[in-house]
Amino acid sequence: MGLGPLHGGLARAADTLGKRCAVRSADHSFTFAELDGWANTLAGELAGAGVAPGTRVAVLMANRVEFVVAVHAVSKLGAASVLISPAWKAAEVNAAVELTEPVHAVSDADGLALLAPHLGTDGVTDVDHPASSGVGQRPEPPSAEIAGDDEAVLVFSSGTTGLPKAVRHTHDSIGHATRHWCTALGLGPGDRFQVATPPSHILGLLNLLAAMSAGATVRLHRRFDLDEVLGSIERDRITLEMAVAPIALAMANHPHLEEYDLSSLRYIMWGATPVTEHVAEVVTSRTGVRWIAAYGASEVPVIAANPVDRPDQWRLDSAGLPPAGVELRVADVDTGDVLPPGGVGEIQVRSPSRMAGYLPDVATAESVVDGWYRTGDVGYLEPEGWVHLTDRLKEMIKVNAFQVAPAEIEGVLLGHPAVLDCAVFGIPDDRAGEVPVAAVQLDPAVPVDEGELQRLVAGTLANYKQLRHVLVVDAIPRLPSGKLLRRTLRDEWGPALVGTGAGA
Repeated sequence: MGLGPLHGGLARAADTLGKRCAVRSADHSFTFAELDGWANTLAGELAGAGVAPGTRVAVLMANRVEFVVAVHAVSKLGAASVLISPAWKAAEVNAAVELTEPVHAVSDADGLALLAPHLGTDGVTDVDHPASSGVGQRPEPPSAEIAGDDEAVLVFSSGTTGLPKAVRHTHDSIGHATRHWCTALGLGPGDRFQVATPPSHILGLLNLLAAMSAGATVRLHRRFDLDEVLGSIERDRITLEMAVAPIALAMANHPHLEEYDLSSLRYIMWGATPVTEHVAEVVTSRTGVRWIAAYGASEVPVIAANPVDRPDQWRLDSAGLPPAGVELRVADVDTGDVLPPGGVGEIQVRSPSRMAGYLPDVATAESVVDGWYRTGDVGYLEPEGWVHLTDRLKEMIKVNAFQVAPAEIEGVLLGHPAVLDCAVFGIPDDRAGEVPVAAVQLDPAVPVDEGELQRLVAGTLANYKQLRHVLVVDAIPRLPSGKLLRRTLRDEWGPALVGTGAGA
């Protein structure tokens, strides 16, 4: 039996909790009924612009109520939303649009300039200059027929090739993910929580869908500001808070943390990276608020979580247990053999929330084996199922919960005439989790300094992909096959670079 379409959670909440507050953004509040009616209105406008069942619509904007409306409107038409990061620059947006081929876009004014070259000005619905807001209206929804295995939403997850991969989720897979996340959070109509993570990221999207499905209230923040987030907990009586490593560290180091009333919080959820236990413990000692950890991926949004209903079992050393219906196993990284509990290898997961596949489709085969998704994370399972993460098999760099492909940065550097060869790798960072570093082999006949190369990357790619250091080396270590030995560079240079700041 299917779970219903992506927009079903909001539609049900509008029918049963219609006048309750669904979203707070700045000084404005919107009820479930208002959001659902607004989504119906926008769906009508998009249909008039040529959006039909089976097509795709690019959605590019920051955390704002129009994002919630847009993804639900697109779903109501039987189309799929392509979620493009507002942090991306022209080259990244171009690659995403060419890969997914949307027929239309919904964006704010900033995104319009990036999308119009592909779709034309008439091909982008600008939410900063809407034909009609739809607030206060609730016209009849579109009558599109939607199947559970129809494509619902695409999010991006960079590959080690440096090319962006679009992760394709169906209505059923994102529905299972939403149900798993509601259960993991213990989410209900009485809950209030905040979303400061970009909505184009799977966590930001999942938080919004879970809130609509559970009838919870969300406070949206256009950008992250710790004092604003802490102040909102006090003013809105937030019941649960989300944090990634940099936010947790900022809380632990906040000189006035005790001055905020955080007593309404049931817990703080730590996601995206393994918990840094001493940081979590500092926050708890200063606030009295405990943490629970969870583990997921764009491809399988909820892989494990600490049991929210059993606080006596919460642990900081484990990401938790898989949700009902989700299976985990560990495979030997060389042979692929399934290992017994305690054996260290690649974490693999089988779940009804697993993606339908990637675009380009050729990338799917190497990531899914006999129905099991290969996470690329290295770790082990306890006999009772608790999962532990120890390393990453893939060479991705995770910066503030965003995955950065080394090859993408390398491609930019190799476009400079002075760069003969290069390799990008990650080093640990207390605030960001990891930061990118580049080792470069330079042509002595072409003058360049490290700062120029850093500025080249900064001007081409998103801020979280910027280089912390550029190292000039005599040669880049490679195997005879040509494969880069990034780990060799990381082991050689990492210890000296960790904690040395932002300079080159």
